[in-house]
Order: sequence, then structure tokens, then C-alpha cells
Amino acid sequence: VGFSVSGFEDAMLGQMLRSAGLSVDDVELINVNFSLSPALMSGQVDAVIGAYRNFELTQMEIEGKPGKAFFPEENGVPVFDELIYVVNKDKTGDPRFAKFLAAVEAATIFLTNHPEEAWNAFIEAYPNLNDELNKRAWADTLPRFAKRPAALDAGRYRRFAEFMAEAGLIKEVVPVETYAVEIR
Repeated sequence: VGFSVSGFEDAMLGQMLRSAGLSVDDVELINVNFSLSPALMSGQVDAVIGAYRNFELTQMEIEGKPGKAFFPEENGVPVFDELIYVVNKDKTGDPRFAKFLAAVEAATIFLTNHPEEAWNAFIEAYPNLNDELNKRAWADTLPRFAKRPAALDAGRYRRFAEFMAEAGLIKEVVPVETYAVEIR
């Protein structure tokens, strides 16, 4: 298994192994730094944690070395938001943040409704990324975007906080409203 780079990934790995009736003692941890795909394709490791589901598997498939994903949320880890916007709590009333999130939502809807047009605009700005891997990663990423990026699922945050507390990553589970708000 590729070496875990954070306490969070260690906790995820532990939970995923437990869901299969295993423990960390049942695997050999190898530090591959951030070289996940090459380590897998060369046989240096059999599995990694921390790979992006929209990139590494596609890269491996293109190289003729297909892999298999084990999704954390299907293996005992509560669903969590991957990208979270952070605002100083004294500034959550600033109208610029509501406008920003409205723009993110509009952009997400545009990407969803016009994926090819959006891809063409992207590669016009970044022509060096116009290759098979990035084109496929783009398509794989689109369905992962939250259609309502300003929405807050307090239950999801609470479940994940409970997971983090159980894993020893946080000392206690505090009310969601003390650290997360919906900005509209």
C-alpha cells in the first residue's frame, strides 16, 4: 500500500481495512511520496491511498495497466466534501462571498450543460494540457461537481466529525454551526 501522507488518510485506510476484516498490520506500508501512478504501474506497490478518482486510474488505463478503485464511501468512511471554501467567521456576512458562491454555482451549471464548450475554453487557455489524460479527467470530474455549492449538509459534517473523533483526529465533536455556515 502506498504510504499515507496524513492522519486523515491513515484513518481512512484503517477504516477501509476494517470494513474488509483487516487491519494495518495486515499490509506493508511503503512511502511512494506523491508518485502514486508510477508506483502502481511499476509494481512497487499493490495499492495506494490518496489517488484522485478522476486521474490516476485513467492514467493507468491509458498506459495499459488498468487498476481498480476502492471508494472510501463504499468501504466504511462517511461521505465528505472534498473542496470546502473557508471564510473568516467574522466575515460570513460579507455579500462578496454570496456572490462568489453564486458564480461558482453558475459556472458549475455551465460546465454541466456545456461540457465540450467548457473544455474548449479550458484548452484554449491551457493548450499544454490538451491531451488524452486531461480530456478524460475533465469528463470524469464533471459529474463530481456539487450542483449547489453553497448548500450545507449538517448531517454529513456531523457524521464525518464523529468519524474523525473516533479516529483520534479531533478531541471532541462540536456542533456543526460552530464551524460551518451556509452563505446565501
